[in-house]
Amino acid sequence: MKYRVFVSLKPTVLDPQGQTICRALNGMGHHWIADVRQGKYFDISLAEGVTREQAERDIEQIAQDVLANPVIEEYRVELLEQ
Repeated sequence: MKYRVFVSLKPTVLDPQGQTICRALNGMGHHWIADVRQGKYFDISLAEGVTREQAERDIEQIAQDVLANPVIEEYRVELLEQ
């Protein structure tokens, strides 16, 4: 199985990197771009023999405890392949 965990800043948190990218895109003539929010993702491959239920429970816990800072970030878990 393979999961992807997307981590991004909460909407209420300022994103200076996203703002810089937005200004650069506007400067390149892409004036219709109003906002950019940056984020990151983690691809996690699991060993054979792990049940989907266990994998989902563990990946959710890992995302919450290790990959995202719950004070300023939110995350989303997606199953890529079974």
